[in-house]
Order: sequence, then structure tokens, then C-alpha cells
Amino acid sequence: MDEAAENIGETEAFSPPVSQNNYIEQPKPKRRRAENTEVKSLSPAQLQDLFRVTRASERDEAAFRVAYCKGLRASEVGRLQMSDYDDRSGRLRVTRGKGSFGGEFPMHDLERRALKKWLRLRGPAPGPIFSSRNHRPISRRRLDQLMKLYCRLAGIPGELAHFHVLKHSRGMHLLEETDALHVVQDALGHVNIANTVKYARATNRRRIEAVEKNKGKY
Repeated sequence: MDEAAENIGETEAFSPPVSQNNYIEQPKPKRRRAENTEVKSLSPAQLQDLFRVTRASERDEAAFRVAYCKGLRASEVGRLQMSDYDDRSGRLRVTRGKGSFGGEFPMHDLERRALKKWLRLRGPAPGPIFSSRNHRPISRRRLDQLMKLYCRLAGIPGELAHFHVLKHSRGMHLLEETDALHVVQDALGHVNIANTVKYARATNRRRIEAVEKNKGKY
């Protein structure tokens, strides 16, 4: 085969597909997936039901209350150390992951009461506040297992039985209470306000749904 024939062969091998109408078919652009902006959260009543069933374990009640009140991921709960808690001032120092902001935060009354109750059993030894039986930091996997267990006991739907839902719930409830995005941003440690805006979208949607549901009553 001469050089010209080889070139023809290469051209044919790499030529773009041609339709029956003799025009070059262009590849179809990939459709971008619609971004899921839904925020799954517990209602205030569901949250109280969850806290009620966690009372079976002093450690678990304290861990769940702290996680909710401080808007913590499961991994961040295990990261809390005894040195992070100041009993005199009632403040807890939070170190967040994924580049989020941490800091020292005052504790809520029931949150602090549950933590002090657990620490009386745990003792004052240095180390993780919330530990497993082998004295290691409680794992993210274990916390998610506990979330599923307690949600089932509280009659909470399985779609909400994920530990991260506690953080989402804190963001939703705080925005509904304060109507201030900057407060939610600080409480959850968001560096980018865009991560906080999704809670505003969700609360707006809830308001619209509430009006639609009761439109004929008033």
C-alpha cells in the first residue's frame, strides 16, 4: 500500500460520523443534573421526640444535644476534647472540618445539663468527650447507627434518619427563630454564605406551603 492510500485509510478511520442526509452529526451536549437544594430537617416536635428517646443513654443524649445545638457533623462530635469544655463559663470550643469556621460558643441550658450529667459518669480524665467503649473518639459510623436506631424508636421516617439531618435541623430552626442569615452562618460555621442561603430557600418554601394548605380557612 502506497503512502497516499495509507493517508486515505487514516482519514476514513478518524472521520466524524455522517448521517443519511450527508451532514456531520455533532455530539449531543450532556445535560447538567439539576442541583438538589432540598434541605431535609426534623420538625421541632420530631426533634423533641428524638431527644426523649436518647435519654436511655446519658452519653447519647448529651452527644445528640450538643451536635444539634452546635450544628456539628458526626466527625466533629468525635473531635471534641475535654479541654474544649469550660464548665465555669458554660462554653464549648468547636473545631470544624472541611474548612468551616469554629470558635467558642455558649451552651443552651438543656444541652449543658445533659453534658454535665454525662461527664459525671465519664469522669474528668483528658481525652475525647464522647468516647466509645474502648475509650476512642466515638466514630461517625456509630453516630449514624445511633441516629437510625433512635429515629426508629421515635417514629421518625427513615429518610430523616441520618446524623447530618441534625445540622440541617439546627439551621432551619435557627433561621425560623431569628430570620437572620448571618446568625445561621456563624452557628453552622459556613465560610460561604451561599451554603446558608439554601436554608432561606427552604423556609420560604415552607411558608408558601403553609399558606396554600390553609388558604381557605382565613
